[in-house]
Amino acid sequence: MGRKKKALSKSFHRLFEKKQKGIAWLIDPAKFDKNLIPHIKSIRDSQLDFIFIGGSKYREKNFDEIVFEIKNAAGNIPVLIFPGSKMQVSNHADGILFLSLLSGRNPEFLISQQIAAAESIYHSELEVLPTAYLLVNDGELKSVHRESNTLPILNKSIKEVVKTALAGKFLGMDLCFLDAGSGATSSVATEVIQEVKKYLDGPLIVGGGIDNLQKIHLGFEAGADVIVIGNQIEKDPHFLTEVLSFKDWYNQSLHVN
Repeated sequence: MGRKKKALSKSFHRLFEKKQKGIAWLIDPAKFDKNLIPHIKSIRDSQLDFIFIGGSKYREKNFDEIVFEIKNAAGNIPVLIFPGSKMQVSNHADGILFLSLLSGRNPEFLISQQIAAAESIYHSELEVLPTAYLLVNDGELKSVHRESNTLPILNKSIKEVVKTALAGKFLGMDLCFLDAGSGATSSVATEVIQEVKKYLDGPLIVGGGIDNLQKIHLGFEAGADVIVIGNQIEKDPHFLTEVLSFKDWYNQSLHVN
């Protein structure tokens, strides 16, 4: 199969280079049901930048079907796989974040799962985005930590986070994703985002525990190029509309200033 062109990579880098901000909606396939489809269709013409699909607990065999349904409903919104395991690969998506969990030392999620998925990704048409994936919070253990058998780097260990992000950069990873974990109460600290941003010359994604507009504002101000929202949209579907309105206002204010 032919590899897709670097359209998704260009989208991330365009936000980074123009100092614009993006929003990604993370949909957990373990929580997906068909009642979500009308909501996805309702925002297909919105300013949502990306839809991510993935979750650390998902082990079912209908992942391909779920991706197909979401992509069908999403229209022109790019759909990327945010894989929790080698099983989460589907050619119905536009691309895949090829994650390496650099914050942990478990070889299973540093490289083993990636090797297991590599051939199927090669034979797909997915655009592959090499991504340094770092779990960072105040010490909370969420499902992603339990499933990966790793501990997060603490927000107070700023130098450790920076060095880990730099290792990902030097290994050639195109994107960096700082994640507090789904449902975390302590999101990635603004000081951490600021310091990592100083050392990277590429797009920075931040997610986990971001459940209000103030946290989104702080994340943008600290240097996040794309902020990922998941759990809060599950609780309140209208939250996404508020977030996209805020993003639009924020981006316009950057031009004014």
